[in-house]
Amino acid sequence: MTPGLILVTGSSGRIGRAVVQELRRRGHPMRGFDLTPTPQVADMVVGTLTDPAAVARAMAGASTLIHLAATPDDDDFLKCIVPNNIIGVYHVLEAAQAAGVRRLILASSGQVVWYDRLRRGAPLGVDAAPTPRYWYAAAKLFLEGAGRAFAEKFGMDVVAVRLGWCPRTPEQAAEMRQLDWAQDVYLSPGDAGRFFACAVEADGPLGFQIVYATSRPVHWQRYDLEPARRLLGYLPQDQWPQGI
Repeated sequence: MTPGLILVTGSSGRIGRAVVQELRRRGHPMRGFDLTPTPQVADMVVGTLTDPAAVARAMAGASTLIHLAATPDDDDFLKCIVPNNIIGVYHVLEAAQAAGVRRLILASSGQVVWYDRLRRGAPLGVDAAPTPRYWYAAAKLFLEGAGRAFAEKFGMDVVAVRLGWCPRTPEQAAEMRQLDWAQDVYLSPGDAGRFFACAVEADGPLGFQIVYATSRPVHWQRYDLEPARRLLGYLPQDQWPQGI
């Protein structure tokens, strides 16, 4: 697929910076959107997900959307998660449809199947029943449902990716060192960048798809990565603690 201009929301975040770097390395035209400017990104809109005018400015002329911007983890639901992860999703998807964006790549989370993550045997498939960790994960299920609605109603390609854990702080990295399961769902910045680049470049039409994205497990495969390989050509290269 020729992706055209790619809008990356959350471009200044831990994963966002890795995605921007990989897209730049592959020569794709891109625009950033975040609360603060993203280093080395000339085409940048600074704004919030709760400002529909700023979101519309960022979306203008884009053909592909990588939506990473969100309030992380279990922050205050009413003050932070609802405005950014629910109302913000509404603004982003509506603006994408109005701007004629053809492919949406939406960052969900492995936390939507949290209580099944320790199950031994076959890796969790994309058809696993949702068992969300808490409000953050419940909001990610809203994102997935909204993405499906837009794929069905408007014929857009929509990929909802349930991301593994890409630690943002030294404290999170130290926590991961103590948890075998966390090392198995680790997602390195390098693999994150490669995943989203693959999702941008994959041939379509894709319709609506749910996939998982992690790096290579240390102990055993918790999530089924085969759909990401088959549909998008994604193969993880790193393993905990590479890229930490």
